[in-house]
Amino acid sequence: MKKTVQYFTKEYLERCKGMTPDQILDFLENYRELVSGAPEKCQLISMKIEPSLLKAFKQKAALENISYQTLIKQLMRKYMTGIS
Repeated sequence: MKKTVQYFTKEYLERCKGMTPDQILDFLENYRELVSGAPEKCQLISMKIEPSLLKAFKQKAALENISYQTLIKQLMRKYMTGIS
């Protein structure tokens, strides 16, 4: 299993000082589940996005031969873990 290393800015760490112990535990547990690789059931979400951005995103995903939802999930996972 590939080890994940997180790098944090001083500003980010400063903001984290305001977190409660429960918020810290929730974050750590969610992060552990994210990098464990265990399959999870997906959760349906709704979000507003500019039509031109969505259209361009779908076109880019099509060029890479993947669905745009899959591309969104890959980008979110990479953002959170640094793992593609």
